[in-house]
Amino acid sequence: MTTFVLIPGAWHGAWTFEPLARQLRAHGHQAFPLTLTGVGDRKHLLTHSVNLDTHIDDVVNLLTDQQITDAVLVGHSYGGMVITGAADRVPERVAGLVYVDAMVPEDGDSCWSLVTDQEREWYLNGAHETGFTSAPLPFFDPRATPHPLASLLQSVRRAGGLDRFRSRDYVHATGWDGQSPFTGLYERLLGDPAWRTHALASGHNVMRDAPDELLKVLLASAED
Repeated sequence: MTTFVLIPGAWHGAWTFEPLARQLRAHGHQAFPLTLTGVGDRKHLLTHSVNLDTHIDDVVNLLTDQQITDAVLVGHSYGGMVITGAADRVPERVAGLVYVDAMVPEDGDSCWSLVTDQEREWYLNGAHETGFTSAPLPFFDPRATPHPLASLLQSVRRAGGLDRFRSRDYVHATGWDGQSPFTGLYERLLGDPAWRTHALASGHNVMRDAPDELLKVLLASAED
């Protein structure tokens, strides 16, 4: 049995991973889809002080409180920043990492530094209304909520390398409407034998567009 902790991207809550979590449980695994502080059903906790460190703490606290020592952390998009920071904080509790069309940051990287001008414009959408939130885009699921802008601007701190973890998977969505900000990263990891790479015919929301294929990737990661 493997314990999966599933971290959504910006503006989205645990509901993005709930169908996948049910499938993982049906295969005998534990699955914890997590809504980050200030987003989704935890939007009442959104303040100007919520940042990337807050979201890393969300994951670290879950791992600690549940006494998880074999976690596979799964991060979608912005969630890649969160799982990287959490794994670095408590490496003894993490067995593997799965990045789903996500950032894989080095020490000092931020979402802002890793994306294109198009995504930076998305991040600033609606920021003038509160000064500290990024508004969901019109084409998002209606359950999407404003996201703490500071978490998209703050740099991650990494004290060690990802080679400490048993497995590393990268899932690349090939069906973006326009240029994906993750193509260069995927092409780099494609040539790295330490990574398993997967190209799926999907839009950025892989959980919605290619759930069966993503499930296969996660189940394979549990076999290591």
